[in-house]
Amino acid sequence: MPDAPDTDLAILFENEAWQQPLFDVLDRRGLSYSKIDLKSAAFGNHEPPRARLYFNQASPSAYVRGRPRVVPFTLALLRHLQLRGAPVLNGADVFAMELSKTAQITQLGALGIDHPRSITFNDARALEQRDDLIFPAMLKPEQGGSGARMQKIGSLEELQALLAGQPEVWEPDQLLLLQEFLPHDPEIGIVRMEFLGDELLYAMRVVTHGRYNLCPSEACNPADGDGASSCAIEPPAETEAPPVEFYPFHDLPDDAREAGRRIVHHLKMDVAGIEYLETPSGRRVFYDINANSNLRRPIGEAFGFDPFERVADFLERRLSAL
Repeated sequence: MPDAPDTDLAILFENEAWQQPLFDVLDRRGLSYSKIDLKSAAFGNHEPPRARLYFNQASPSAYVRGRPRVVPFTLALLRHLQLRGAPVLNGADVFAMELSKTAQITQLGALGIDHPRSITFNDARALEQRDDLIFPAMLKPEQGGSGARMQKIGSLEELQALLAGQPEVWEPDQLLLLQEFLPHDPEIGIVRMEFLGDELLYAMRVVTHGRYNLCPSEACNPADGDGASSCAIEPPAETEAPPVEFYPFHDLPDDAREAGRRIVHHLKMDVAGIEYLETPSGRRVFYDINANSNLRRPIGEAFGFDPFERVADFLERRLSAL
């Protein structure tokens, strides 16, 4: 007979600042839960699951906070838990999809959803004989997160010089993508939709001002624009652009919502943030799939609710269904 679980819910995380608003809600509700801090952790393959339900909130960007071992450990732990029969929200397959921009783009194509044309490579010399390179292009790491390592590239020669002079750009997993550069109206920004299961929680517009770190957590991008940020990714010293701005998006097109729901449903995601932008030519291009619920309380409040309360409701429903 397996040992009885020690707690109802276990939350896997690496950056506590992102999860603290949810922890506060769970504490107020008196829910039985435990925290699994992935920064320094171990498990035995002989150990049974110790919670009735696990909620994975690990992020691909852990390496930018000096924690490169978090991602492989998380994958190993998720697979262990699932092989032992534990219910896991945003489990190993979902996390693996979040870790691969290549897989995300291929999946969007398979669903018939417009996406940026991308080329994945492990050596810039392999690009020299290709006749399908178009510049400018966006250089992105295969394992993205918080806009790290993203740069606009103007030519193959510029790319080769960059990689020769800054080999750390290959981090964390030694794969890069050249992705179609997609212009968009800077006053409109990009759109991020947050889902709980197949249901839309809210949508927001994100005005980037040319920045790539669009983390919606108030810990990274404070609501007042002037507060202290705990984000590990600092903008370049020469950056004079204003902080990223976040606005509730009440007029989300129905077909954009449906495309996001199709992505979430097909990938069996429990919590998701889906991002798209609209080009001057009228394309609506989906380009990022996130499995980490870095929610933004002021946006939820603009829709009349606390988003972290909604996540707690979602977790309690999932627990009651077990």
